[in-house]
Amino acid sequence: MELVYLHTFREVARYGSFTRAAEELGYAQPTVTAQMQKLEQSYGAPLFERYGRKLRLTQAGEALLPYARELIRLYGESKEVIKHQTTGPIAIGTIDTLAAFFLPPYLQAFCQQYPQVDLVLRTAGEAEIVQQIRDGYLDFGIIFDRPCTDPELVTHVIREEELVVVMPPAHRFTTATALTVHDLGGEPLVLTEEGCTYRGMLLEAFGEAGMTQRIACQFSNPEAIKQCVRCGLGVALLPVMAVQRELAEGVLTAIPFQSDKPPFSIQLVYHKKKWLSPSMVTLVDTITRSQREES
Repeated sequence: MELVYLHTFREVARYGSFTRAAEELGYAQPTVTAQMQKLEQSYGAPLFERYGRKLRLTQAGEALLPYARELIRLYGESKEVIKHQTTGPIAIGTIDTLAAFFLPPYLQAFCQQYPQVDLVLRTAGEAEIVQQIRDGYLDFGIIFDRPCTDPELVTHVIREEELVVVMPPAHRFTTATALTVHDLGGEPLVLTEEGCTYRGMLLEAFGEAGMTQRIACQFSNPEAIKQCVRCGLGVALLPVMAVQRELAEGVLTAIPFQSDKPPFSIQLVYHKKKWLSPSMVTLVDTITRSQREES
């Protein structure tokens, strides 16, 4: 309310008249008088003094005027910032694979439109990402999983992504059209880290088939996994997007992994109570655009 009074104070100071200020502001003249009395009570000093029919600022009024102007300016600026939300951080949680092979072009397009928004990218496993969204530490999650059905989250399925078994070009599996968990029995595996959703699916399939797996090594970094596969340490299960360059160069081969499990999808998730600023709406639109274009 005092901001309203300061705005009235600025106009009275500009015109030197309660009556003229009331006309400009669309108030009744007694309203302006009452507001100035309350403002003087708040500051504990008279702000105006009358000389004949002319009002003049007191020493206290002269001191207050630049502050009033600045506070009004800052208020207007803050309204524009909130309206357009062109500054501030947006925290995104994702896995290493999506951070490296899916997100960069979308984040680049967003940053060109909102250069003053700071995108904070944090990598973790899907379960941790979902929990951090629930706890308010992340604004968005970009996950790779079977369809998310968490009732607390809004989920945008961007696209399904095929899982493939990756191997050197000379591997005995390269003539196969598809591979199942039964084909991988006894095969050394180069796995992603614990907590990875598609690693969990693979080990779950081994358990359901009553088979034991042979883990050669495990890494969180997909580049390290691919290098180990190239060196012949084993085969790996990866999303096909992670090996596009190696397949084009002919240094790795990928065979589709066949499973009766639900397919894995790239998904954008956020809390259903999350307030989306205009820049956040643009980010969601930018990342989910491929889904709409394909449909």
